[in-house]
Amino acid sequence: MRFASFRFALLALAALMALALARPAIAADKMTLLLDWYVNPDHGPIIVAQERGYFTEAGLDVEIVAPADPSAPPKLVAAGKADLAISYQPQLHLQVAEGLPLKRVGTLIATPLNCLMVKDDGPIKSVADLKGRTVGYSVAGVEEALLKAMLAQHDLTLDDIEMVNVNWSLAPSVMSGQVDAVIGAYRNIELNQMEIEGVKGRCFFIEEEGMPAYDELIYVANPDTMDADKIARFLEATERATQYIVNHPDTSYEIYADTAPELRDELNERAWGDTIPRFALRPAALDHGRYVRYQAFLKEYGLIEEIVPVSDLAIDVTAP
Repeated sequence: MRFASFRFALLALAALMALALARPAIAADKMTLLLDWYVNPDHGPIIVAQERGYFTEAGLDVEIVAPADPSAPPKLVAAGKADLAISYQPQLHLQVAEGLPLKRVGTLIATPLNCLMVKDDGPIKSVADLKGRTVGYSVAGVEEALLKAMLAQHDLTLDDIEMVNVNWSLAPSVMSGQVDAVIGAYRNIELNQMEIEGVKGRCFFIEEEGMPAYDELIYVANPDTMDADKIARFLEATERATQYIVNHPDTSYEIYADTAPELRDELNERAWGDTIPRFALRPAALDHGRYVRYQAFLKEYGLIEEIVPVSDLAIDVTAP
């Protein structure tokens, strides 16, 4: 009887296993992520998570979309057209003040990349030397406030310089002499771009010139429509990818560069190495003080009218 009972139990177990195997696999949850720009080293954790299957293991099917208009992704997320968008902490403050339903739900690049860039052998040896000079920019508003605050450290104002909209042509405008400096250049991209072109550049780092530090690139979602569980799994996958990049910088670059021929060049390879220290090691974690300080900066320079609770701007979707 014991043997018969044991044999029956084995048969029942086998039947259950066969039934489980016969069932269709549970479909992965679809997500749409809108990038802030074309694919570049700043997006390393996303690309590595996709290529190494971390999103799949998290039960996600992530569609990664590069925008035709870099200003559109946060607006599309606010309108419910995508799950996540990559944006910028400074822009988030302004967009929330304008009434857009957006919140930061994760961090991609945890330090400023923006800098004031000049020719290394040019006449600008300190920010004080900008008096009477031209400064190029691409985005009005925040960049003007950054420059105004940097100038104030040296008893200068915006009236002491001439600002020129160079329409994203940052490095070329400095190299050609169109302007004496540019604000908004990325230290991991434009500095390398200039050096490759044979013109050495130099950055004045905004966080060393009196500016509050901030998260350069963040993930934003619409708090009214977002799926916190899916976002938490997305952030877990990108955290795994970031750890892999830090542990295997050369191998991870090969993974990234293999995804498109245009990514395998000297600029991408140099920028990859310079970007690794900037990735958020804990993408879900939220630094409340950083958002408080940056709000105060924006209010001081007249870009927002009121201070709001940090919870109106940013959340940790993994917090209990």
